[in-house]
Amino acid sequence: MRILGIDLGKKRIGLALSDALGILASPFEVFEYDSSAYALNRITAAAKDNGVEKMVIGLPLNMNGTRGPEAEGVQAFAEVLEETSGIPVVCWDERLTTTQAQKALLEGDVSRENRRVRADMVAAALLLQAYLDTYRNREGSS
Repeated sequence: MRILGIDLGKKRIGLALSDALGILASPFEVFEYDSSAYALNRITAAAKDNGVEKMVIGLPLNMNGTRGPEAEGVQAFAEVLEETSGIPVVCWDERLTTTQAQKALLEGDVSRENRRVRADMVAAALLLQAYLDTYRNREGSS
């Protein structure tokens, strides 16, 4: 099953895509947006073009695990995305994924400009990989 990971930012959205077996997440694309309608259409098209059966969107929880206004906004966006696309959307804790993505890109000696753009899709890949690993571990232990 192919799964699309989504890192929803205020200006850019990073996407990651799993392999067909749902084992490995890879950065896919990043795009800027200025309206929710555009973002919904672009994500839905990417999902359908790649045979995605599920989407995982990063939920920006507070460090203590509570939901703030940003998390509530992502939850609302996820609900509309699921309704619009007809593809199930799972919200997944994304705490520290952007920091991890920035660190990985810095260690990879990626230029400052490329880090800024690529960080969103790398963060999407990190949150998707965490989801895939957790899902696979749950399946393996049952």
